[in-house]
Amino acid sequence: MSDRETLKPAAARRARGAQTAGPEAQQHLLRAADELFYREGVRAVGVDAVVERAGVNKMSLYRQFSSKDELVMAYLERNDAQFFSNVEKSFAKHPGEPAKQLQQYFDDLTVRASIDDYRGCPFVNLSVEFPDPAHPVRQFVFRTKERLMARLLELTTAADADDPVALANGLALMIEGVYAASQTYGPGCGPILAAPKVAGQLLAAACGASPVR
Repeated sequence: MSDRETLKPAAARRARGAQTAGPEAQQHLLRAADELFYREGVRAVGVDAVVERAGVNKMSLYRQFSSKDELVMAYLERNDAQFFSNVEKSFAKHPGEPAKQLQQYFDDLTVRASIDDYRGCPFVNLSVEFPDPAHPVRQFVFRTKERLMARLLELTTAADADDPVALANGLALMIEGVYAASQTYGPGCGPILAAPKVAGQLLAAACGASPVR
């Protein structure tokens, strides 16, 4: 998620709201939505709360987003970009070494999932809030996870796994497990800390090598 901002006094927010417009207002609104939706959930947060947190007026919101639904989709797009940025940053640490790239992702995910205010995967959270598989939010989440699976499969294939599909599925299951454990056991819990080692064991078993560390 995006970096959190500290809450500002109401007077300062009102003053800022009077002078923000266009792209600047849009960025304030997206940052506010990013924080509030992630922390409290989309359905629990109204547009008034987003406007107040962003420090802009309500008219600014509707100039940028025709509805709350449109704001939610922009929130998803913002998180999609951040998610894959994190994925590729991990992979970039070991260019040309696919098994190490996959291991590094679990190392980095464990660090992120151990932060005190970590709220899991925003896409998983939204899937719970929007149970209809045909809803645009659920369809967006499906496409994001599908892209992740394709990227995992690309690397398990490059790592010469004996069954690249099975390994990619196992690693994807572990990723989702880290997200769930962060909310049931808590950020930085034992199951999360165990994930890199288990990932290394899966990689070693599938790729016929010593555990990747």
